[in-house]
Amino acid sequence: MANHKSALKRARQNEKKQLINKARKSRIKNIIKNVENSLKNGSETEIMNNFVLAQKIIQKISAKGVVHKNAASRKISRLHLKIKAATQKEA
Repeated sequence: MANHKSALKRARQNEKKQLINKARKSRIKNIIKNVENSLKNGSETEIMNNFVLAQKIIQKISAKGVVHKNAASRKISRLHLKIKAATQKEA
């Protein structure tokens, strides 16, 4: 464990940030699940609304540095490909 006052403070800060980052990562996972669930049994407008929201949240969390920008881009791209494939099946 840390001995210096500044090291103790840094350890406390790290614990707080760890909890915040964990919550943000789980938010990404949940929003992706929402989009995938709407793909299974939702209307096209609902799918697009969820996708736009997911894209916004993923980019925002990427800007905070929780996930790498390439990882965020990859998640968005894969979601878009799933939406595109699902809408082409229906048409």
